[in-house]
Amino acid sequence: MNQDQPLLELFNQTRADSENICKPLATEDYVVQPIVDVSPPKWHLGHTTWFFEEFLLTKYLSGYRRFDERYAYVFNSYYESMGKRVVRTDRGNLSRPSVSDVYSYRAHVTNAMIQLLYSEPAAEVLEVIEIGIHHEKQHQELLLTDIKYILGNNPLQPIYGAQKNEVFVEHQPAQMIPIDDGIYHIGHDEDTFCYDNELPRHRVFVEPYAISNKLVTNGEWMQFIEDGGYTKVLLWHTEGWDWVQKNDINAPMYWFNDNGTWNNYLLSGSLEIDKNAAVTHISYYEAYAFAQWKGLRLPTEFEWEIAQDKFKWGERWEWTESAYLPYPNYQKPDGALGEYNGKFMVNQKVLRGSSIATAANHARPTYRNFFHPYLRWQFTGLRLAQSL
Repeated sequence: MNQDQPLLELFNQTRADSENICKPLATEDYVVQPIVDVSPPKWHLGHTTWFFEEFLLTKYLSGYRRFDERYAYVFNSYYESMGKRVVRTDRGNLSRPSVSDVYSYRAHVTNAMIQLLYSEPAAEVLEVIEIGIHHEKQHQELLLTDIKYILGNNPLQPIYGAQKNEVFVEHQPAQMIPIDDGIYHIGHDEDTFCYDNELPRHRVFVEPYAISNKLVTNGEWMQFIEDGGYTKVLLWHTEGWDWVQKNDINAPMYWFNDNGTWNNYLLSGSLEIDKNAAVTHISYYEAYAFAQWKGLRLPTEFEWEIAQDKFKWGERWEWTESAYLPYPNYQKPDGALGEYNGKFMVNQKVLRGSSIATAANHARPTYRNFFHPYLRWQFTGLRLAQSL
């Protein structure tokens, strides 16, 4: 087992981290699902557990017995090939299993997974274990941002607790970093974990461009609002303008104007907005319109990856101008795990970097996050670019 000790430690730490995120919650908080894109914390804890049970324990641990046969239906997410499941919009309607039942389920599966790791599993099993660990890390980010949405849309605006760099200020002087045209390699090329959508490594040609060394700030966004940015139709895509009109959008998520002063909801409570801090909780539609207003544009995901070692990143997911598509010669993995990324490569935009909610040992320069253009409950921001 010596050769797998780091994986065992990573597994144990990851399982503990998910539960630590939930420690500040009241029992009632675990069940709430205010919108379809936000899942109840209880469901996240159960789903990440189901993944290990379904893809590993039932196949590779001799004598394993499911904690409850019915949980596969409750905690499957979108794996069509793995059977029927609760409709996504109904996750918040499940008062049972109880929170204590879900924690018992987690303990049952965690203990069984430790047995599996000590059984010296084959290399292909270890690969799936590693995917399962990083799958849970992804859900830790969703878990925290879903909790923020649940609490931030409660009229009492409950306090969750301090989150490092939720108000993130960059102190370096602003400048545009020029990048030469040429052929560059894109994609993961290290002997470390990555998702299939970061492969295969390939070449791209880019024209000369420049990219900002800083994220757009709240102060700049206030100027956009004051100049009528949310009312100028020519700044917006048609879909973005429809989204603004139908949803009465006039500021980033969690912003509210109190007697002429802009405030925002933070996990640590409501606070007056720091104009020097990076703007966050914006949609791609808003990022695009802001870039239009500035006479600039968003970088493509390739431009971002080429330049990423020339600026600091990691506090906000950064919208790019790239559609979420497969790389040349991409092949979906066989079986149910092929549903993990490949089937979502349509109608979504790529975000690069990571955020303050991203789990430890999970971010990397080639990571491709992706969301629909209207979504903004993640810690999303933007960095501007221009063609030269």
